[in-house]
Amino acid sequence: MLRTILSITGKPGLFKIVSHGNRMLLVEDLLTKKRTPVHSRDKVVSLGDISMYTMGDDKPLDEILDLVYAHENGAKIDVKSLSTDDLRERFGEILPDFDRERVYPSDIKKLFTWYNILLEAGFTKFTSDEAAEEAAADESAAEASAE
Repeated sequence: MLRTILSITGKPGLFKIVSHGNRMLLVEDLLTKKRTPVHSRDKVVSLGDISMYTMGDDKPLDEILDLVYAHENGAKIDVKSLSTDDLRERFGEILPDFDRERVYPSDIKKLFTWYNILLEAGFTKFTSDEAAEEAAADESAAEASAE
């Protein structure tokens, strides 16, 4: 689901892929709906390719966003009012096993900002059903092998 949502270095906000051509993408800002071309020289990252460090395996961004949504009961987060310690503490409540040495407060702030943008754009579920079924199957297999 998040594969078509992009973060573009140097441009605020998040973008949805509308079309693609030869060495460029046509993207639309999630909030303003303004369309703009993105060229091959621009650094573009799909939210579906991002994960965060934990003490175990890295956790995909879509799963983290679902955890944030559940923890916040679908409410927006006032990112600007949170200090560095508040960011870490709040994220620790959501994902207790995050790697405190490799996940910086700026990463958490960006995550919360993206979460707010996605909420405003109408997202309430971040993992696709396919990904959720795959994760459940992996957990079942891990539990079976532990017994």
